[in-house]
Amino acid sequence: MRGSAALRVLLCSGLLIALLAISAGQAAATPGKARHARTAHKRRLARERVVMRAWRAVGVRYRWGGASLSGFDCSGLTQWVYRSVGVSLPHYSGAQWRYGRRVSRRALRPGDLLFFSGLGHVGIYLGHGALIHAPHPGARVRFARLDGWLSSSFYGARRFRVTG
Repeated sequence: MRGSAALRVLLCSGLLIALLAISAGQAAATPGKARHARTAHKRRLARERVVMRAWRAVGVRYRWGGASLSGFDCSGLTQWVYRSVGVSLPHYSGAQWRYGRRVSRRALRPGDLLFFSGLGHVGIYLGHGALIHAPHPGARVRFARLDGWLSSSFYGARRFRVTG
């Protein structure tokens, strides 16, 4: 009985070593895919940090020229959020439009900047047709659906390469 248990352990150990050697060989055979997967994962995490930072601002009062938790205007909100992931943006929605790369409405991802009413307003896309924005004086930073005025006045979207 003792001998068969030792044999089983030995066989399992050998099988485990063989499986590890095979998987190591596969990983070595596709280093580009592994690197791409790690980069994509880092970018997804950075986009999630953008969205989480934007949620942190929900409920803060609108303040013209504001770019802190004591008050935000629309471009101050996006500037503050993106600064947290290492992207420096100007404090003006028209100037923010010149940064990043253009993205079609069909290809939106969480963290993309959405521009409205020409370039007069900007918000942060959350996914599933929703955004966070600082709408107007007298309001607070809020969650909104991309419908009604926001849908009809949609101008375009920009995406930033964030990995930090």
